Amino acid sequence: MNPSGQNTVVSVSRDDRHRFSKPAVGSIRLIEGFGVEGDAHAGATVQHRYLVTRDPSAPNLTQVHLIPAELFDELTALGYQVAPGELGENVTTRGIDLITLPLGARLHLGDDAVVQITGLRSPCSEINGFQKGLMKTLISTDAAGRVVRKAGVMGIVVQGGTVAPHDRIRVELPAGEQLPLGVV
Repeated sequence: MNPSGQNTVVSVSRDDRHRFSKPAVGSIRLIEGFGVEGDAHAGATVQHRYLVTRDPSAPNLTQVHLIPAELFDELTALGYQVAPGELGENVTTRGIDLITLPLGARLHLGDDAVVQITGLRSPCSEINGFQKGLMKTLISTDAAGRVVRKAGVMGIVVQGGTVAPHDRIRVELPAGEQLPLGVV
């Protein structure tokens, strides 16, 4: 939990090209059903280079990538140096355990924007090109033998708006059965 007791946006990032890291910017504009304006992964259908090769007409469930800043704190303790945007996320959060949210949870970002969580990000091998050995810290196995993915969550924009650092985040859980996140 954030010491202030608030769930907040730490940083926002976007890149108009498919590169591993995204530069931090002062604000981003989320467009309903599309994603982050000006970002290479925005679109109603898949934009991720690997997913496009499988089915370019598939709906884009990875319009927005969110990572908790607490992950960067953990990585720093392990000797890595990772700043917001460097793992390719659009929104860096603080105060929310993103990977434990159920499928369909909605994050109200700032005054207007709403992102619905679609699943976990499965980190790709490019992470080791960014910093050697980092992949092993982002995908591991827990004591029960379950795979744990820490590279954040993906979502779709269900209501547009502008998002900036220091914006508050409100979590809205889905009604009914709470389903765990799978990989998207």
